Amino acid sequence: MSRSTINFETVRKIGLTLPGVEESTAYGSPALKVRGKLLACVPTHRSAEPGSLVVRVSLGDRAELLAAAPDVYYVTEHYLDYSAVLIRLSRATPGVLRDLLGMAHKFVTADLARRLPSRQRRKLA
Repeated sequence: MSRSTINFETVRKIGLTLPGVEESTAYGSPALKVRGKLLACVPTHRSAEPGSLVVRVSLGDRAELLAAAPDVYYVTEHYLDYSAVLIRLSRATPGVLRDLLGMAHKFVTADLARRLPSRQRRKLA
């Protein structure tokens, strides 16, 4: 698969291989969620570049991604306060996308687990 063919369909196929991930929408755009929590979606805010994807990650991971590959990852002022990073799909590879969605999955499921009572947390582990 060449870089030019990366689109939300590619994101969807990779994301749905992760446990508990479902197709959904967010703000009227295609999205992937885990138990109702956003994992990734096509950004709707006008500050995002066309052909981008917004992906939930910790602020620390976002800083590392931005420092390592600013041509691939970016953030706009609108997204500064969100635990998310924008990725230019035209500059991504399936492997990069797989790793990023895996990182997002760990972040979102860890956040979900923290919100559950301890008895239910053990069931997730």
